Amino acid sequence: MTGITLPHSDGRTRVPGAAAPQPHLFLALEADRPLAPSARYSLARLDALLLGRGGERALERTDEAGVRQLRLRFPDRWMSGSHAQLTKVLGRWVVEDAGSKNGTFVNGHKIQNVVLADGDLVELGHTFFLYRDAVPTLDEEPEHLEASALGRTAPGLMTMAPDLAREFALLGQVARSPVAVVIRGDSGTGKELVARAVHALSGRPGAFVAMNCGALPDTLVETELFGYRKGAFSGADEDRPGLIRAADRGTLFLDEIGDLPAPSQAAFLRVLQEQEVVPVGSTKPVRVDLRLCAATHRDLEQMVAGGELRPDLFARVSGFTMTLPPLRARREDLGLIVAALLRRLVPTGADEVTFSCDAARALLLYGWPLNVRELEKCLGAAVVLAGREPVALWHLPEPVRAALNAPVKAAAPGGAPRAADRPLSEDDADVREQLVALLAEHHGNISAVARVMGKARMQIQRWVKRFSLDPEQYR
Repeated sequence: MTGITLPHSDGRTRVPGAAAPQPHLFLALEADRPLAPSARYSLARLDALLLGRGGERALERTDEAGVRQLRLRFPDRWMSGSHAQLTKVLGRWVVEDAGSKNGTFVNGHKIQNVVLADGDLVELGHTFFLYRDAVPTLDEEPEHLEASALGRTAPGLMTMAPDLAREFALLGQVARSPVAVVIRGDSGTGKELVARAVHALSGRPGAFVAMNCGALPDTLVETELFGYRKGAFSGADEDRPGLIRAADRGTLFLDEIGDLPAPSQAAFLRVLQEQEVVPVGSTKPVRVDLRLCAATHRDLEQMVAGGELRPDLFARVSGFTMTLPPLRARREDLGLIVAALLRRLVPTGADEVTFSCDAARALLLYGWPLNVRELEKCLGAAVVLAGREPVALWHLPEPVRAALNAPVKAAAPGGAPRAADRPLSEDDADVREQLVALLAEHHGNISAVARVMGKARMQIQRWVKRFSLDPEQYR
């Protein structure tokens, strides 16, 4: 980078080995082979990326006359031998059609050449790629990775995103300890699936027992958790062990722990402290060996501050906390998740499921406000409606179909680059590169970036808008 001197950031520099933002191209989905493994390709040490058809998926790196190139081939019969190329121009990546028979599309629009923006969907033949501008990546992580290399990763812990993979790796370490785990995330992001993976990795011989704290009336929570003795109340005509004892030597998963009523919080705290439970109607405690996983979409710290959650209970359950991002924030994983869901929904015929290009494009452009749960219901209905035919656009729910008509960043008619996406001057490219690095370092905090650059906050916001950056991506 030239022309700009980086100011000091409170006397600190980036810690060696810390994640640095790097551009990547993700193979998100093959419409004709949705079970084919996803992949990611780093662009950080390249000058050009060439894409085309081959007999099988292949990768070849060359360095000719100082130009660092990566050639990728895919067994897509709708793709031309030399279909498209990505080239780095003044710090930004430009995709250009290489005279292909069926054309190159960005966000569903046919283009000749266009500067890529973060999150752009690139379509070559029946194969879909997702461009990411600044993926936090460690030096020791592989430059290029196929999902097949993830091996026997536990279901729920597979991802192509390096930053999320690092969190899952930490979770895997914690799983083999008695430390309690809290999984945060929006409804439908797969928190229970992650909790089941934690239990599977723990090696505990007992059962995985799940309870939704918000699904039971307050009067039934304690009897469901602690169990009861015969005759403890009207209708108690037999002993019931309760969920805590059912999870002895296993894992108790409390979904939406923030909905646990206040009286039950006190009683449950005693269980965690003493490792014993007293059934309703009994005076004799029963020892339990319990591992706790909890999930919530609420801000537990705020609930503690507001008196809704006991601070001592919060301290007991929050040994290790991770946050599952919403599906819209991990679109690079959508093909991976689609493959896993198809294997579960169609256990004997998943390899026969295919998608039309319109349907695949809609799946990748839709925002999935209800996350993985919504995707699962969508695919379940679509494969039934399609029968033995490819899943077509009309097999998808109307909100998903509407994603094709929603306003997206797209090339101008005729394939001309968007005005905001035309190649930058060298000075502008340097400013943008510095801005991306600082947004990553300060987790999208505009005020912190403004202080480091010695600029007004409003100027940073103008640059963010001008360079099509999204601070939320770095948080």
